[in-house]
Amino acid sequence: MHAFFLAKICNTHIFIKTEKSISMKIFSDINKNLHHAKSLINSDDFIIFNFKTADKNAVAIYLENLCDKEVLGKQAIYKLSMANSISNVDDVTKNIDHPEVTEVYEFNEVTSKLLNGDGVIFVDGLNTAVSVAPKKVTMRAITEPPTSSVMKGPREGFVENIQTNLALIRNRLRTENFCYKKFTVGKYSKTLTGLVYLKGVANEKTVQRLSEKLKNITVDGIIDSSYVIKCISDRKTSLFREVGATEKPDILCAKLLEGRIGIIVDGSPIILTAPFLLLEDFQNAEDYYSNVYRANVSRFLRLISVIIAVMLPAFFVASQLFHLQFIPLNFLLTIVSSIKGIPLSPSVEMFFTLLIFELLNEASLRMPRYVGIAMSVVGALVLGETAVNAGIVSTPTIMIVALSGICLYTIPDMIETLSVLRIMFLVVAGAIGAYGIILLFCALITYLASLDSFGTPYLAPYSPLILRDLQDGFTLSFFAEQKRRPKSIKSSNVTRRRFNLDEE
Repeated sequence: MHAFFLAKICNTHIFIKTEKSISMKIFSDINKNLHHAKSLINSDDFIIFNFKTADKNAVAIYLENLCDKEVLGKQAIYKLSMANSISNVDDVTKNIDHPEVTEVYEFNEVTSKLLNGDGVIFVDGLNTAVSVAPKKVTMRAITEPPTSSVMKGPREGFVENIQTNLALIRNRLRTENFCYKKFTVGKYSKTLTGLVYLKGVANEKTVQRLSEKLKNITVDGIIDSSYVIKCISDRKTSLFREVGATEKPDILCAKLLEGRIGIIVDGSPIILTAPFLLLEDFQNAEDYYSNVYRANVSRFLRLISVIIAVMLPAFFVASQLFHLQFIPLNFLLTIVSSIKGIPLSPSVEMFFTLLIFELLNEASLRMPRYVGIAMSVVGALVLGETAVNAGIVSTPTIMIVALSGICLYTIPDMIETLSVLRIMFLVVAGAIGAYGIILLFCALITYLASLDSFGTPYLAPYSPLILRDLQDGFTLSFFAEQKRRPKSIKSSNVTRRRFNLDEE
């Protein structure tokens, strides 16, 4: 079989002609086809193999690093070389033992097929080529995603290959209503991107809107799904994201069953979901696999954690500067004794401590894993103890920053947003005290109430108030009570499940 893959290799870099030359029709002369194909893609991994099929000359071309040449040789070239008669393109396709065989009529299709990992076969005397798709797929194993680990529930996560991700979804949604719409995005990257949704459940207008947004993306390349978020969001400068993201198939399937739409990007393990609600960040997959009471306690803790992470440093600074009467007397005496001799003002002291925390966090993320863990622990202990002993910062400030940091990581998907909000509240607290905190909080709520994600209010089901959707809000109701899909997510089918045949 190795004889099938003796190749002529060109010694220039990849070069693609203008649109006018690419859209030419395929010739019946095999030499003209080969010459034009080489002028379109000149690369060291562009392989050409000449062979005979029946009494005609034929040539197979492919990109070595993208195409599985062993499959191409066994299932296409070898079969054609054993053919007795080739008179038209139908005879060519019948003699190829591969499920993905496509007729190609223009050179723009030839270029697209080669760059997607297909092999293209020209036969002398035929003005139609044939493409075979033995793509060489290299990917990592399906493992539990590092950002969504669970104690109970499925542990598999998405990978960087779009076909594998589609298989993981179809394995859970074995219905003919599952739909997949394919797009090619990026001028140079030609990234395969797709919409997945359930027909009859997802809102068709939202599907159409997202389809138009994906078609209208005009960028050089899409490297990761985060690029797509920046392109399809209506408010591109917003601090809050309008599109959800997940690495777990079970979470995505649950969202599709509620009427949401998924966006899959080849090369990224992060699957996007829309519409997106702020409430989703407070929910966790394990809430649905564990006891309802435990899930409600966990959601309450996440809400309290967000308030502590954002507000506690600001209120501490505001209390020291403007509202000492807010602090209990015993705690006030402790604070006064601890800040005695501290040269920094409360605001500067808090900013300095937060800066140290952020630096340690960045360093631990960038360093190698084992070194990073040791450095973050030792760095926090050494710097914290040294700063207190040197009289630069006080013990209560260290404690508050540490507590705020711990609470921040209870909702991983909101770390970036909450970190910025913490600084904003700290600035207004140091400037005008608790009044600034209240004003900024009101402005934040007003801004969030004005946001929407593809027609869905961002603060639903609380603003506007949707009583039916409160069954899965900050509190989770029992499974038997969740008979209808969320009203805030526009859906073509309201009924989620029926527990009795006579239920309407």
